Amino acid sequence: MQTQEILRILRLPELGDLGQFFRSLSATTLVSMGALAAILAYWFTHRPKALRPPCNLLMQSEEVEDSGGARRSVIGGSPQLLTHYYDDARTMYQVFRRGLSISGNGPCLGFRKPKQPYQWLSYQEVANRAEFLGSGLLQHNCKASKDQFIGVFAQNRPEWIIAELACYTYSMVVVPLYDTLGPGAIRYIINTADISTVIVDKPQKAVLLLEHVERKDTPGLKLIILMEPFEEALKERGQKCGVVIKSMQAVEDCGQANHHAPVPPQPDDLSIVCFTSGTTGNPKGAMLTHGNVVADFSGFLKVTESQWAPTCADVHFSYLPLAHMFERMVQSVVYCHGGRVGFFQGDIRLLSDDMKALRPTIFPVVPRLLNRMYDKIFSQADTPLKRWLLEFAARRKQAEVRSGIIRNNSIWDELFFNKIQASLGGRVRMIVTGAAPASPTVLGFLRAALGCQVYEGYGQTECTAGCTFTTPGDWTSGHVGAPLPCNHIKLVDVEELNYWTCKGEGEICVRGPNVFKGYLKDQDRTKEALDSDGWLHTGDIGKWLPEGTLKIIDRKKHIFKLAQGEYVAPEKIENIYIRSEPVAQIYVHGDSLKAFLVGIVVPDPEVMPCWALKRGIEGLYTDLCINKELKKAILEDMVRLGKESGLHSFEQVKAIYIHSDMFSVQNGLLTPTLKAKRPELREYFKKQIEELYSTSM
Repeated sequence: MQTQEILRILRLPELGDLGQFFRSLSATTLVSMGALAAILAYWFTHRPKALRPPCNLLMQSEEVEDSGGARRSVIGGSPQLLTHYYDDARTMYQVFRRGLSISGNGPCLGFRKPKQPYQWLSYQEVANRAEFLGSGLLQHNCKASKDQFIGVFAQNRPEWIIAELACYTYSMVVVPLYDTLGPGAIRYIINTADISTVIVDKPQKAVLLLEHVERKDTPGLKLIILMEPFEEALKERGQKCGVVIKSMQAVEDCGQANHHAPVPPQPDDLSIVCFTSGTTGNPKGAMLTHGNVVADFSGFLKVTESQWAPTCADVHFSYLPLAHMFERMVQSVVYCHGGRVGFFQGDIRLLSDDMKALRPTIFPVVPRLLNRMYDKIFSQADTPLKRWLLEFAARRKQAEVRSGIIRNNSIWDELFFNKIQASLGGRVRMIVTGAAPASPTVLGFLRAALGCQVYEGYGQTECTAGCTFTTPGDWTSGHVGAPLPCNHIKLVDVEELNYWTCKGEGEICVRGPNVFKGYLKDQDRTKEALDSDGWLHTGDIGKWLPEGTLKIIDRKKHIFKLAQGEYVAPEKIENIYIRSEPVAQIYVHGDSLKAFLVGIVVPDPEVMPCWALKRGIEGLYTDLCINKELKKAILEDMVRLGKESGLHSFEQVKAIYIHSDMFSVQNGLLTPTLKAKRPELREYFKKQIEELYSTSM
């Protein structure tokens, strides 16, 4: 069929007619049409492209054959669990040496003084200082052995990493100490781990350790090494109780003069004993090998390799505690690729200033910080019009994110979000959130506003840091992603809470090379956590979603995390508050998306009227239950008891609702053995709990 005939059938002008048509147009019209064509051509060639997911997002995990329902990642294709990503990086010592090699001795550790630019130590400087410090430790009665535990009691700073690397260089084991554990816990850790040497940052911490020695609480502590200058009086105080106090520089100088060849560890050797605070009893020392840490960050690399390749140009901002494995895992990724790590000044209030000076590309966060960012952004939209425009722009960007497009150069970025991105330094290309669940609303908004990849992970210290992770391209919220390629995950029945694997629900169990070896010198709690087949029982209740992702829905023993990552045992708190004279029953409620606790209190009908009268408040029981002054008095009495019993501030309720009817078997809030039915209480008081949070923010 001839071209002219086709055009006639389609009722389009013939080719000869087209020329006549264009000749009839004015020059202005032709220029306009040319400009439009150029714009369309530019848009088609430069339009944003969606990220290509590394797997089918409708099937992000698959069941392992003959495993009792365990599931594995579909990324990577191999049925074998991932143990390492690079053949030359199977221990933490090798990880750093790899970074040293590929960085070309580039900048490694950064620090800054107030209102000053960052100063950098090179990879070779860090490696040299680590060897000098490690050699100095050997000169001070330490052994190059996996049985030699070295305490590190400091805020994030370059010397922390140098001390850690010194241990790895000579096969020693790092044991982090941190203030929130409390003085009793620090004493327990030093004795349990047989720590004779502790490296601290400030003289005040050295004093705290000396007080334990003076009370004969820690007789094995013999050497304290200080990162910062100290007075001669401190040294003399140490001598009186048999503790040598030296500067870190002096120990490095000693090591430089008496250099020892490195004694590198093996993958199965311990690298770190990370003590977790827990909620009751003494801390638990999770024993993690070099292979555990390498396997965990290798799983992260495997999942993200199709969208994100770390390089020497990457910059990580370190402010989350190095005593926790989440921060340690992210930093390991950076060192392995020759990137740099910049530390905050030590003051959380100066984070924004530090970030603007550092301009990081990798930014690990906890949900509490995301919540603050979200609240601050919307607080600046102080009129209905500004808020409407901000929400409109966010919806437009969120539509792009849902289609797989992640960018920071749209018209909405120019108008609304570039200032937000600039507050983080303007170069962030990856954000990782963990430690507690993130709010879907907050996560969805920030994925749009920040214009970078935002990943969410789930895990715990006992599986090094993470065991599930967001699959690139799946920017939905309300779940914690699919299993990492370094571990399997299965659910097991929890009969007492009515969770059944046949319904896709149960306790989350993890097995793989990232799972710890047990708790230091604590066989009983090790057996509770690790079964005979090597499965780690997390105590969290999960549910498989149709896409093969995992959703956290409950906690087996009612222990949960608050938004800042602190564990809370509500029943322990209730047992303290119930001692308040007017309180007959209490239900303490917490939410992993909130930063504080609230409570439902049922006063004692016989006791409360007299208790109220002593405080000048009169009335019938029902009237007293709605009296705001009395509610304040009851809350103050509960908080007083909490302080006397040693509750942390995050364990104290911040608001209460007074309920006049007792919890009972008849109304479905108590079991036949008179135990609280927590899921039912949570649902029954859902409205009141929401009001407590909304009015107490």
